[in-house]
This record gives sequence, structure tokens and C-alpha cells, in this order.
Amino acid sequence: MPDASARALFPPAARLLSVALVVAAGVAMSLLPAAAAAQEDPVVVGTRVVPPFVIQEDDGSYHGLTVGLWEHIAGELELDYTFQELDIEGMLAGVEENTLYAAASALTITSEREDRVDFTHPFFVTGLGIAVPAEPVGLGGALLALLDPELWWVVLLLMGLLLFWGLLVWIFERVENPEEFGGSPVQGIGSGFWWAAVTMTTVGYGDKAPRTIGGRVVGFVWMFAAIIVISFFTASIASSLTVSQIESRVGGPGDLPHVRVGALAQSATVDYLDAELIRSETFPTIAEGMQALADGRLDAFVHDAPILRYYAQQEFRNTAHVLPVTFAEQYYGIALPLDHPDRNRMNQVLLDYLGSTEWEQLNQRYLGS
Repeated sequence: MPDASARALFPPAARLLSVALVVAAGVAMSLLPAAAAAQEDPVVVGTRVVPPFVIQEDDGSYHGLTVGLWEHIAGELELDYTFQELDIEGMLAGVEENTLYAAASALTITSEREDRVDFTHPFFVTGLGIAVPAEPVGLGGALLALLDPELWWVVLLLMGLLLFWGLLVWIFERVENPEEFGGSPVQGIGSGFWWAAVTMTTVGYGDKAPRTIGGRVVGFVWMFAAIIVISFFTASIASSLTVSQIESRVGGPGDLPHVRVGALAQSATVDYLDAELIRSETFPTIAEGMQALADGRLDAFVHDAPILRYYAQQEFRNTAHVLPVTFAEQYYGIALPLDHPDRNRMNQVLLDYLGSTEWEQLNQRYLGS
């Protein structure tokens, strides 16, 4: 039994407090390994395969423009991570509900999405593009190309040149060479027109030829000028017919309300088309939408321009091409939960990397620019 002096040094309340502290310390020590283990678990990052930003190999590994950027950020922040493949809504919902640490793919920053999640600074700026069928339109399309007003302006210009040079040679030849350029003015100029045409085409039947000095000077100049004229005329016809073989009914965003349009489901493209009152058919993947375009079920497929170009060059080289026009500027960012503690640090790393030669080399590798 403790003596009175011990009881004086350790009153009952103090003894109870010391016991509680010992117990609490023991519990904390027992939980410490579990907490440390939880911190060592890799964070989960949502992604979606969308070449050339996210590309998946047969072994399940990922690479691409966004993947390279994320690998650099994770290295700087000393993050151990694992990718989880989801659709667009799955990535946004996972970030919003904090089941994902981040979402890195080709996510467009929009005001609607900013209500749900945070974004890093944009790491890529692009715009929407339009993919159209590249298959020939057939004989009917080629015949329609011959009715192109621009082509007929070239034809009229050629006729005017032939008439001009025919008139010149007639002026010099009508008196001294009436056998070939004589008769009424209409007959004489007609003969000059015929001579100018056969000279230009280098056919040279020999049935009409200038004999005077002035007429021969006109002929000499026209022979050399005709080489340039016929080259220009041939190039104009070839260009008109070639364009008719690759162009569809769509030449730009202004044509979209009048044709069959496809877009990726859940994408910012659908929001844009809805805002512009453009009806569209949605597809779960870009590849399915491009295939519908190649099969003739769509007249246009609208999505982010660099992604469309990748698909057109890699998987649909002979069946689709992307128009050179881009519109509706898009900004890509990495999605983060609201008030993410690492957002500022992540932005610093991102901005430093965007100005580096490594980022330029990554763009060159995946985009060729």
C-alpha cells in the first residue's frame, strides 16, 4: 500500500491523467504504421485514351503528350500514381467526389466544368476541326466541277486572249494574205482566232500562217506567250477537278446546320453544337464516329482539330480528311478537386515545363510541330 508521501506526490486526478496519456500514446503508436501505409499508396489519376494526348499500348502502358506532361509533374511533386481509364463524365465525377486525385487527358476547360472541379493552367490551346469524307464523289461530281463559275472565268479569259491575238494577226495579214485571212471582217478575224488556237496548242496544221513581218512578229510573241497561257489553263482545270474529288458538301462550320453531323458523347463539342442549334449524332468513341463518316452515314464529324488529324492520318488515311479551318478555341487543363492543396505547386511545375525544350520535343514527337 502506498505511503502518505507517495499519495501526496501523485494525487488521484494526476494518476488518472498519466494513465490516459499512456493509453493514448499506445493507440497512436499502433495506428502509425497504418497511417504511413495509407500515405504510401499511389494516388489514382483518371484518364481517357485519346491520341495523340493519351495513347495506350498493348501491354496496358500509356504514353502521349498529356501523359508526358503528367509524368513530369508527378516526378517534381514526388507522387506515386496509377492511371484509371474512364469516360469524360467518369473523370469529372471522380474528381468532383474526390475519388480521383486528378484527371489528365484532353479535357477542355469550360465554365460548366469549372462549377464542379478545378483546373490547372491550360497546357494546350487548340480549336474544333471538321473531318469529312475523302473518297471521290464520282463522275457526277466531276461534271459538276466543269460548271464551276471560276472555271468558266478561266475559259472566257482564254477565249478573249485567242480573239485578241487573232485580231492582231488579221490586221497585219488581211491585205497581203487574203487567201488565208481575207474575206469579211468576221471571216478574217475568225481565221485569226483559228490560227491563234492551233498555235497555242502547238498543233500547227499549217493551213494558215502569217507572211508579213508584222504578222510574223505577232506569231513569234504569241508562240512564247501561249506556253504560259496553256500551262495556266491546264493547271486551273486540273485543280478544279482534283478539288471536286476530295471536297464534300462541307467547306466550313457554316455548312454544319445543313448536313449530318457527328460528335463525341459528353464532349465540349456537343455543348458547342447545341448552343449553335446544330443537330448532331453522338458516338461513345472518336473511332466509331470516324468510322460512321467513312461508311457514309455522316457528312461531317466535329471534334478537337489535332485529335481529328491524328485519326485521319493513322486510321482513316484514305477515307477521311480534316478541313484546314479551325474554330471555337479550346483550352486543355488537368482537372483537380476543388481547393486541391497541390494546385499552386502543380501550376508552377506546369508553367516551367511549358517553356522548356523538353515540352517542345514532346510536341514534335506527337504532333510534328
